[in-house]
Amino acid sequence: MDLTLALMGLSLYILLWEKLPDWGNWFNALLARLPRPLTYLYEAWHCPFCFGFWAALALHGLTGIVTIEALFTPPAYLGSFGLPIAWFLDALATATLIMAASLGFKAISGPAIRGHQMTEEFRNSFKQTQG
Repeated sequence: MDLTLALMGLSLYILLWEKLPDWGNWFNALLARLPRPLTYLYEAWHCPFCFGFWAALALHGLTGIVTIEALFTPPAYLGSFGLPIAWFLDALATATLIMAASLGFKAISGPAIRGHQMTEEFRNSFKQTQG
């Protein structure tokens, strides 16, 4: 199993839905100018699994990287259906990894952020008592 595709997909997901909207108004202004169908896709693909599936298909097509190599030697009886089935199943597997990683990051980020805030509060209170 190669996690490269899932890592690229997760990176794109984080960039598009968690970082760019907060990096100034230019990205949000761009979204507001998009045609309504594209705006709908941006809103609908906020789910890491949904985005992960389509991103995996696109990234596989662009890079040729696959998550589960064994899928791409399908049995002979599948004939010409073997390759589309392999792409579909690989995209599903990659989307599952992207969703699991996204949920994992969200699960650990809350306590990590709270711990950082508590550390900063402690340092600030210590500085105030000395100064």
